[in-house]
Amino acid sequence: MSDAHAARPENRSVEARQVTVTLPDGATRTMPAGASSADLAADISKSLAKAAIAAKVDGRLVDLTAPLEDGAQVALVTMKDEAEALELVRHDCAHIMARAVQELWPDVKVTIGPVIDNGWFYDFDREEPFSTDDLAAIEKKMREIIAKRDPVRTEVWERDAAVAFYEANGEPYKVELVGAIPEGEKIRMYWHGDWQDLCRGPHLVHTGQVPPDAFKLMKVAGAYWRGDHRNKMLQRIYGVAFRSRKDLEAHLHQLEEAERRDHRRIGREMDLFHLQDEAPGMVFWHPDGWTVYRALEDYMRRRLTLAGYKEIKTPQVVDRKLWEASGHWENYHENMFITEVDEGSEAGAHANAKRTNALKPMNCPCHVQVYNQGLKSYRDLPLRLAEFGSCHRYESSGSMHGLMRVRGFTQDDAHIFCTEDQIEAECADFIRLLSTVYTDLGFEDFDIKLSTRPETRVGSDAVWDKAETALEKAIQALGLPYEVDPGEGAFYGPKLDFKLTDAIGREWQCGTFQADFNLPDRLDAEYVNDQDERVRPVMLHRAILGSFERFLGILIENHAGRFPLWLAPKQVVVATITSDADGYAAEVVAALRAAGIRAEADTRNEKINYKVREHSLAKVPAILAVGRQEVENRSVAVRRLGAQGSKVLGLEEALEAFVAEATPPDLRKA
Repeated sequence: MSDAHAARPENRSVEARQVTVTLPDGATRTMPAGASSADLAADISKSLAKAAIAAKVDGRLVDLTAPLEDGAQVALVTMKDEAEALELVRHDCAHIMARAVQELWPDVKVTIGPVIDNGWFYDFDREEPFSTDDLAAIEKKMREIIAKRDPVRTEVWERDAAVAFYEANGEPYKVELVGAIPEGEKIRMYWHGDWQDLCRGPHLVHTGQVPPDAFKLMKVAGAYWRGDHRNKMLQRIYGVAFRSRKDLEAHLHQLEEAERRDHRRIGREMDLFHLQDEAPGMVFWHPDGWTVYRALEDYMRRRLTLAGYKEIKTPQVVDRKLWEASGHWENYHENMFITEVDEGSEAGAHANAKRTNALKPMNCPCHVQVYNQGLKSYRDLPLRLAEFGSCHRYESSGSMHGLMRVRGFTQDDAHIFCTEDQIEAECADFIRLLSTVYTDLGFEDFDIKLSTRPETRVGSDAVWDKAETALEKAIQALGLPYEVDPGEGAFYGPKLDFKLTDAIGREWQCGTFQADFNLPDRLDAEYVNDQDERVRPVMLHRAILGSFERFLGILIENHAGRFPLWLAPKQVVVATITSDADGYAAEVVAALRAAGIRAEADTRNEKINYKVREHSLAKVPAILAVGRQEVENRSVAVRRLGAQGSKVLGLEEALEAFVAEATPPDLRKA
């Protein structure tokens, strides 16, 4: 055998004992087989070995101790990597909290503890309710565990071994969870020191990597095991965690500010609306609240009319047959309000005939019915149909929240019927419209997310290519930043979601733009193209505000009830300083009303400071104080909400200023 042949087996053996990985900068590094990401970090530098908390391998977050695989793309994660670090810290906090609970109360049974927005929760089976003092004790114990810097390790077990382990340790919920893990999926067991939990991972390297001053336990709530009311009620402890104490304090401040701005409290204080048990999830609008609602609706109607939309109105109660044809009955009927009518009671009707109807949960199928009246030509497209459509959806009692989530609501809904070639232009026009509406309503910033084709979908790949490209080109043509969310589109087409940011940094998803190739086919919509062929139009679903009710809740909280003058329910109050100014106050109010200002007089026998304070608490934007001097000079003393002192203006000058300010933004531009 030649030397060359003799060398080959040895060379293959050396290669088999090594793995080569690629780093984010494109550099490669060769490590011994079996080496972990921790070893890789140490091989790069001592400082990185100390800072690393996990790794991303081929885009997937894994434990730092996981063995490296040959050819993998590896990025080492440190606390500077915000998204990954927060997920790990919050996940470890859940385990550390569960360990703290069982160290304090060994008889407590543990269940599950997932990461959620800003933190985590963990469900416990404990006979005695947790108290506020208990939360403080748990926090203290958690910090003790963190200070121990206990190592975190993981093992993969066989199913029978895991079941036997949990049965021996008296953890019935874990036994049930192991049984629910699909065959073939790894059963991963994690230890934080001597405490153990069933978990997919990943986790930090040791408990000491959790910042001890950057988490807080927030509250205790009830939760049925596995979300089923037939199961035992457990106790759920919620916590929040961040990378630093500064971030935690900022979050807690935001929560305090959100509480101060809570639309339900402001709604009561300003007498805007109420909800009651006799109509759960339905809003009772009071005069001032309805005034704001109408001002917003009138503004949107003008904007849509100017943008070429034709307003329609469709029925609220629709026969089951239409919902079956559209596909909603099969996929959505559990969220629909159903009603049966005995048609047999009508003269000549078949005995015992019953008709099943539903309150519409959305407007789309009804808009197709309007489109289908009369054959359309390609010259008729795009056709933009808009409706302030009243919809009803069944929401569970636990999910409803003031105006933010209700059962009865109105959408600023519209559907554009167009050709495939018109999608890009319609999308660009919509984004321009949405952008100016949000700016007019006080929201300068919004984010765009493009959701692309899911695994299960209708329509050909060619059509999806065209739709996705059209949406993306429209965003790019406007020079707007956006994120792509692969696979999160609707089954009938890609979509854009628009998230606006409010005054305290919270994001709200309101606007949407969706391309639909499915519903026109299901409901037999068509038009005649330039080749004299009958073809399906594309149906673009779009909304700017979404639900009026929810958007008004967002507006109330964004402005903390201090609406801009054009939206305020009471725009001006004329308050008398002395009773001999009552007649002049009535004259001022009449002049304001004649100019279109929502004005009221306050001629009560109260001191002016009392009146100013009361109307300020009611968040009236402007208070005009009038006394003998104002009567003689035909002037008013203008006090603005939140301002110190007042400014004296002549009546005509004040009228002119208020008329300009009370004009809605779109009419000012006109």
